[in-house]
Amino acid sequence: MFIADRWKDYEVLDTSRGEKLERWGKYILLRPDPQVIWSTPRERKEWKRLNGHYHRSAKGGGEWEFHDLPEEWSINYKLIDKGISGDSLTFNLKPFSFKHTGLFPEQAANWDWFFPIIKRAVDKGREIKVLNLFAYTGGATIAAAAAGAKVTHVDASKGMVSWAKENAASSGLAEAPIRWLVDDCMKFVEREIRRGNHYDAIIMDPPSYGRGPKGEIWKIEESVYPLIEKASMLLSDDPLFFLINSYTTGLQPAVLTYMIGTLIGKKHEGDVISDEVGLPVTESGLVLPCGASGRWIGAGN
Repeated sequence: MFIADRWKDYEVLDTSRGEKLERWGKYILLRPDPQVIWSTPRERKEWKRLNGHYHRSAKGGGEWEFHDLPEEWSINYKLIDKGISGDSLTFNLKPFSFKHTGLFPEQAANWDWFFPIIKRAVDKGREIKVLNLFAYTGGATIAAAAAGAKVTHVDASKGMVSWAKENAASSGLAEAPIRWLVDDCMKFVEREIRRGNHYDAIIMDPPSYGRGPKGEIWKIEESVYPLIEKASMLLSDDPLFFLINSYTTGLQPAVLTYMIGTLIGKKHEGDVISDEVGLPVTESGLVLPCGASGRWIGAGN
């Protein structure tokens, strides 16, 4: 499992009865999690000292209940390279629709994986171009930019792109070479193919279901393979890596491995590995599954 176990400002304190108890900086949130189907004693004092609690509704959706929680606050994450702490990323958090805070902390496991890959190439004098699709609030974008890459950030939500720009500025990357685009990811990829553009690394974090800026419908089971197929056409002659994340139950690690391996392995030498992504749970010592990631790395990187 790829485990995001280097956080200082974030922690899964405990899990029980469909909910996870989390510390985001100095604030305690309780949010639903479909993976938590077990019931364990809620003995930690934080269970009774919540700053925010997202209540699921039997009719779908839900709503937040707040207790002394600011409208916005920030947490930090230190990237590493060869075991040495490097750039610090800053994320601005604000609870919004359907339990979200604007950050998926488990993705730090992937940031730590690709950060040194990019940095080694940049340190050798190579210009690295990274494409981040379904880029959300920019966690992977600013990690890649911190490593020295030129990044193209694409998301269908104007609000998410604005939020990502705020995170970049807070991380000292306001002037970094990042292109911020509000666009449908598939249509953008198709246009880039026609333009003849290429990227040295591609990251994608597709949702299970979504809509583009003009109402385009995205269903991952139907659309993800064609997207990977087209995106693979955008890889440069000597690509560094390809990364796809999935929160969809049907897309198991083996499925990600097969899709990436068959599509990218036809054109480029390299290795692919896929696994679950997880967060350590302080109280139990177990690891909470948080989806899966498929990673392809080019030979020699």
